[in-house]
Amino acid sequence: MGEQRGQLQRILYVEDDADIRAVAELALATVGGFSLKSCSSGQEALLEGPDFAPELILLDVMMPGMDGPSTFHAMQADPVLKGVPVVFMTAKVQTEEVASYRELGAVEVIPKPFDPMTLADQICEIWKSKV
Repeated sequence: MGEQRGQLQRILYVEDDADIRAVAELALATVGGFSLKSCSSGQEALLEGPDFAPELILLDVMMPGMDGPSTFHAMQADPVLKGVPVVFMTAKVQTEEVASYRELGAVEVIPKPFDPMTLADQICEIWKSKV
């Protein structure tokens, strides 16, 4: 498998809310043309993410059980997921909250609710400028 630099293709998306997940899947896979693996929990992402070998991870912050930051920490222990750029998606976007997500190692934070018509472009911009 050749490593593709420049063009983002494979995104792992972790979101517990089925409705939000469906909108993001439409925005990213159908509109954006990305190869997308959606997971409904941090545990599912840790189980299925390594086989998918994502180039970028979109991670919801507030999830029951294992929240986004806990999932992020667990991903750092996985040899495949460690080092994959992570973008947190959250409604909690006050300055100090965003700063704390970046201190964890997130490359960016996307506020929720997001615009499904521009989400794919937003992801591409983050990929170009931050990764």
